[in-house]
Amino acid sequence: MTCNVGKIDRVIRGAVGAAAIAWGIMNGNIIADVVGGVLLFTAIIGWCPPYALLGINTGCSIKKD
Repeated sequence: MTCNVGKIDRVIRGAVGAAAIAWGIMNGNIIADVVGGVLLFTAIIGWCPPYALLGINTGCSIKKD
């Protein structure tokens, strides 16, 4: 698993994910909680499966040793 989610993308995913979870909790909407959880998870790990399938990389810098 290589990084394919850039810094700006991760920040946006984190903010939208947290907002979706908060909204889902306030309204009792489990779907919003799941979507928010997936967004937060992909923001934390820096890898998005659909991006990998489509060959998208939003600027993640890969360290070369």
